[in-house]
Amino acid sequence: MDDPLLKSDEDDEMISPTENSAASGQSPTEESVMGKRAYITVGVLFYVNLLNYMDRFTVAGNLEDIQEYYNLTDAEAGLLQTVFIIMYMIAAPVFGFLGDRYNRKFLMCLGISLWSLFTMAGSFIPGHLGPLFFLDRGLVGIGEASYSTIAPTIIADLFSKGKRTRMLAVFYFAIPVGSGLGYVIGVYVGKAFGAWQYGLRVTPFLGVIAVILISLLVREPQRGASDTPTLVRNTTYFQDLKALAATPSYVWSCFGYVGVAWVAGCLSWWAPKFISNAYTLRGESDTSVALVFGGITMVTGILGVATGAESARRWKKSNPRADPIVCAIGLIGCMPFLYFALTLAHKQKILSWILVFFGETFLCLNWAVTSDILLYVVIPTRRSTANALQMLFSHLLGDATSPYIVGQLADVFRQGKSDSVFNELVALQYAMYLNCFIAVLGGACYLVVSFYVVEDKAKAAVETKDLGEERPINPTNVIVVNAANVDVSDSTCNAVIA
Repeated sequence: MDDPLLKSDEDDEMISPTENSAASGQSPTEESVMGKRAYITVGVLFYVNLLNYMDRFTVAGNLEDIQEYYNLTDAEAGLLQTVFIIMYMIAAPVFGFLGDRYNRKFLMCLGISLWSLFTMAGSFIPGHLGPLFFLDRGLVGIGEASYSTIAPTIIADLFSKGKRTRMLAVFYFAIPVGSGLGYVIGVYVGKAFGAWQYGLRVTPFLGVIAVILISLLVREPQRGASDTPTLVRNTTYFQDLKALAATPSYVWSCFGYVGVAWVAGCLSWWAPKFISNAYTLRGESDTSVALVFGGITMVTGILGVATGAESARRWKKSNPRADPIVCAIGLIGCMPFLYFALTLAHKQKILSWILVFFGETFLCLNWAVTSDILLYVVIPTRRSTANALQMLFSHLLGDATSPYIVGQLADVFRQGKSDSVFNELVALQYAMYLNCFIAVLGGACYLVVSFYVVEDKAKAAVETKDLGEERPINPTNVIVVNAANVDVSDSTCNAVIA
């Protein structure tokens, strides 16, 4: 009998629902219902990820008002994001460990509740208590870490191969769309109510809805259900860390993802202010900057994530190393567009927006594909830990530090000069040129991944099989995973592969 691990994406997608039902003893109707539940789960996870990034970038959209309210320098404003990310990355490994061993649905609900509570609380902190606002944003980061480390592993257990890539693309659409909505909602809700604090009060209410949706609609699959017919045993945490360190494609993809996080974090934090200064320098109103930048971020995110995921999925049919190469093209390709956008922003308004559009599109090629690489080079019971450590590492060296470092560089370049819009723009321009260098380094790391990814994927498949145990069958509560690798079993259910 053919080993299902050796089937191509084409084989996986050519099997019809009727054939799956016949093999599993289920009717096509029953199988269709299970497929719908899996897609509903992805829809709910997308919604929560959308809120995750809306909350994060509502602050960035109101950055100038927050700086004025708490009397912050550029460096201190960058440190606000750094505090958030530091707490986020400290919490990520903890939730990664828990996510590989305990009920993921409960952990996600806990995290969403925490971040909603602290986001709402932060909107009531008065201007003379600036340090308390910094602390509050750090606590928000802890809540968000719980969800971000766990959600992709649920999708990995519901789908495999080509369908997994597509579902991850849907999930990661939330990053640019949520970021763009964060800018727009943060600015316009604040203006509508006359205070920036009201922008922070939108996502907590939506977070309550998210907890309800997860509780009612998300059913947690068995870990590894889409990869193997057996129950994969957990190894010790030390063994997990040792195995991850010995997986070159995972290690180098973490380095590559640092480049993505650095550039994305810096642009999301400083680009609106830089573009606003360019508008002011030209004598134009900057009131539309947040709306235009947010709109471009949403459109390029959808376009970039979809293009990256689909091009990698198709190219993989002829080149098994396609995933990291697509990621490298994304990072290296965004560099010239970002460079010329920074250079021409104060001279050419329309051209600079076009350059931002293409630069962000290339940058967004990476989101879903990087996650897909992690999920197939790491065994199922190690994925939450791997995702958490990748987040820790990429945020530590990426978007936790880039806003602060760029803010510090801008302050240094502006030292001894008059406090004019031109000097502020030029200082921030020189500081943000650092992004171009980081993007090329990150792209080079993804090219290194391409040398190891095929071998590491095969090793993960073998280890998954070696750690497998027969799944116990409860005749009254069995959900069958069809050949399309869709599993919607709850944490209390058992699963078998048809």
